[in-house]
Amino acid sequence: MGCFPALEDVPEQVVEFVRRQVELPEGMLPVYRAERTVKHHRGLVRKRVGVAYDQAEARRIAEQAIRKEAVAKNRPADLINIALEKVVEAGLELPGFSTFDKMASKIRAEVNASICAGIHDRMSPLQHTELLRLLEERDNDGTTLFNRLKKPAKGPSWSHFKNLTRRMEWLDGLGDSAVWMDGVAARKITDFAGEADAGDAPALRDYTPVKRLALIACLVHKARMRVRDDLATMFCKRVATKIKKARTELEEIRSRRAGDHRGPDRELPRRAQGHRRRRPGPAGARKGRGDDRRDQGGP
Repeated sequence: MGCFPALEDVPEQVVEFVRRQVELPEGMLPVYRAERTVKHHRGLVRKRVGVAYDQAEARRIAEQAIRKEAVAKNRPADLINIALEKVVEAGLELPGFSTFDKMASKIRAEVNASICAGIHDRMSPLQHTELLRLLEERDNDGTTLFNRLKKPAKGPSWSHFKNLTRRMEWLDGLGDSAVWMDGVAARKITDFAGEADAGDAPALRDYTPVKRLALIACLVHKARMRVRDDLATMFCKRVATKIKKARTELEEIRSRRAGDHRGPDRELPRRAQGHRRRRPGPAGARKGRGDDRRDQGGP
């Protein structure tokens, strides 16, 4: 664990195991009569495992590690794990888990607020108005324009391709989101966009103005990236469909032409066989026209 838990938090199974190992009588409680004995025993344990007790230094190291990682990571569990590793590497006894938990939540909120403020400040007042308008104006289907940012691409038809092109033009008209996200870690953008995507327009109105705009801006940025990926994917699928159809038609044309060329070739041997069957027989086998007339008494 890296730290000493409170005695009441020690599982009963552990208490029983220790009691049997040191051959203490049944019913012996895991308590100390004197605080001095507690400190002495803890000092022996620290010496045994090779750690030092310096809570102030441990907190300083943990805070520094969390603040550094919070720029790119957003999950409190990830921040706490980084802080634990750094304190252990320093050979210090770990503070309680609640200390890490409170520290991670506090620093994470401070760093996120700073990132949101930076995104907000890199946008113009007109862009602020345009993004906030997404929460109010309605689309053709009755939902807010904010929901249009979340819509996935449809099947690879020509009409869907044209609609996707118009959506890209609409998104680009909201502003250059790459400028807004300058210096922001990709994981932070993804997490902020995911938070905005999970909510709806009324939920986003409950955020502070700066954070509300920052979350919408991150969602717009991800939507601009996604629509380009969808366009490329849809274009490739359309081309693949056309190529497949063209190959099928080409094979049919080749088959018809091959059949036209093979037809006369197959008939030639039959004609030759017919000529061989009609060859004249031996001399005298057939009568000439003159012989027929002589038989009939002609000249």
